[in-house]
Amino acid sequence: MTTTDTVRTARAAGLAYLGLAVTGMLGFLVVRPQLYTADAAETLANLAGEQSLAHTAVLLEMGVVVTQALAAVWFYRLLRDVRPVAAFAIAAFGLMNSAAIMASGAFMIAATAIAGDPSIVAGADAAGTVGALGALSTATWGMGTVFFGLWLIPMGWAALTTRRFPVTLGWLLIVGGSGYLISGLVGYGFAGSPEWLVTALGLPATAAEFWMIGYLLVAGIRPRAHATVAAAPATVGA
Repeated sequence: MTTTDTVRTARAAGLAYLGLAVTGMLGFLVVRPQLYTADAAETLANLAGEQSLAHTAVLLEMGVVVTQALAAVWFYRLLRDVRPVAAFAIAAFGLMNSAAIMASGAFMIAATAIAGDPSIVAGADAAGTVGALGALSTATWGMGTVFFGLWLIPMGWAALTTRRFPVTLGWLLIVGGSGYLISGLVGYGFAGSPEWLVTALGLPATAAEFWMIGYLLVAGIRPRAHATVAAAPATVGA
C-alpha cells in the first residue's frame, strides 16, 4: 500500500475502534444496568416495561459485534505487510471477542422477547428464564474479556517492533492487555475477588485503547522511513 492508502486504512481502523468504544460503553455501562439486575423478577419487569430501551440494548450489542469485527479486519489490513503474525493474532482475537458478544446479544434478544410475551416459555417461570438469560449474557461478556485483553498484546508488540506508533503506546497496550486479561481471570476465576482490584487491572487497557483510537484518527500511522530512522539508534546500541 502507498503511504496515503496506509493512513486511510489506519483511520478506518480508528473509526471502527471508536465505534466499538462508543457502542460498548453505552450498551454495557449505561443501558444494560438499567435493565438487568441481580433480581430476576425485577429484570423481567424492567424488560417488559421498557421494551424500547430493551431493544436499544440489543441494537447496541449488535453494534459492538459489527464494530469489533470491522476493527479486527482493518487492523489486519493495516499490519499484515509489516507484522503478519501480529496482524493475524489481532484479527483472530478480535473476531473471537465479536463472536462472544454475538452470543450475549442472542441471549438478550431471547430475554426481551420473553418479557414482551411470557407465553413463549409455555408456562415456565418467565422471570427465572429471563434471569438465566441475563446471567448467560453477562457470562459471555466475561469470556470476552479474555479475547479483548489478548488482542491488545500483539497490537502493542507490533507498535514496539515496527516503531510506526509511539513506543510508550506499545508498552501501554501490552501492559493494558495483560491487565485486562488478568482482570477477567481474577474476576471470574476466583470467588470473592475484590471489585476494586478487578477494576484497577482494567484501567491501563482503557487508557491504551483511547490513545490508540486518537492516534489512528489524528496521525494515522508513521511512514516506514520514520520508523526505520527511529529504530536505528536502538539497533546500534544493541
